[in-house]
Amino acid sequence: MDRATINPALDNPAMDDAARWHAVQRRDPACDGRFWYSVSSTGVFCRPSCGARAALRRHVAFHDSVEVALAAGFRPCLRCLPEQPPLSERHAAIVAGACRMIDAASADSVLDLDAIARAAGLSRFYFHRLFKRHTGITPKAYVAAARTRRVRETLVEAGSVLDAIYAAGFSSSGRFYAGADAVLGMRPRAFRAGGAGASIHFAIGACSLGAILVAATAIGICAILLGDDAGQLLRDLQDRFPHAELRGAEADFEATVARVVGLVEQPALGLDLPLDVRGTAFQQRVWQALRAIPAGDTVSYAVLAERVGVAGGARAVAGACAANPVAVAIPCHRVVRQDGSLSGYRWGVERKAALLEREAGQRRSMP
Repeated sequence: MDRATINPALDNPAMDDAARWHAVQRRDPACDGRFWYSVSSTGVFCRPSCGARAALRRHVAFHDSVEVALAAGFRPCLRCLPEQPPLSERHAAIVAGACRMIDAASADSVLDLDAIARAAGLSRFYFHRLFKRHTGITPKAYVAAARTRRVRETLVEAGSVLDAIYAAGFSSSGRFYAGADAVLGMRPRAFRAGGAGASIHFAIGACSLGAILVAATAIGICAILLGDDAGQLLRDLQDRFPHAELRGAEADFEATVARVVGLVEQPALGLDLPLDVRGTAFQQRVWQALRAIPAGDTVSYAVLAERVGVAGGARAVAGACAANPVAVAIPCHRVVRQDGSLSGYRWGVERKAALLEREAGQRRSMP
């Protein structure tokens, strides 16, 4: 159940005074920025989520803007700072600023996360909790991801893999190699060569949703692509690893494709084949949460963000869903907008609607 279901008044921008008073009693942060309230006995005005001592209803008045409250002669509360953006927005801005500092840091600079926390006016421990709550990973993991991204960007141009590793800011090659496979999808030299030396089995078939391409490494399935043009699906796979050895039309692999097609036709059956999907730590967390959504159920992006520990991170979650390379097996089609309507889908909104309708029907037919 999402937030709008719990509190239908949040869907209506024109809240009456009774609904506003109820929000103040709950100290509901979702109403911050929608209205402010003043207390005549103290002469101050606050945002709805203020943690100050509860006022008596007869002393409370409501205002549609900070300017109106100031014009009425009330002072801003020193606790909730109602004239400033909501706390969630201020926290998001702090984290975004820290991310920009990390992203912009030169390869030879030594990032001092304690200094970043002090610049934000926060203690080291509070900054750590705040950063993880908004991004889903720790500051240290974000730094490592930023350095790995620099390696990806410089592997092709650098004189050697070792040059790329040190140019990205890693203090030793061992630290990078320890997690290289999980991020690059293969050994760095193979990635630098566009997948040269890597062997990827693939096959293209047909299902009720159109053409389907299934590809796998020695570890497991690395891609399930849906579309109208089989040739385009193959080009998409070739673009990812232009120099990899793509091996198709193998009888043994056709059986794997058949099992994947069976998943598309009956998603409730699940897929017991191993997956080989590579992404950032945050993407992996989102994909794991997606696989925990039962067939026939849907969740909103906001709810999924809360499940992975990133309250307010709906956009980041949507980005991780869009990066999913394995259709249906990682069911990003089960994520919808807050109001239940369908949003974009990498393989087409029509296919998303068809999958959800199919799952709902199969669920109704289950004993």
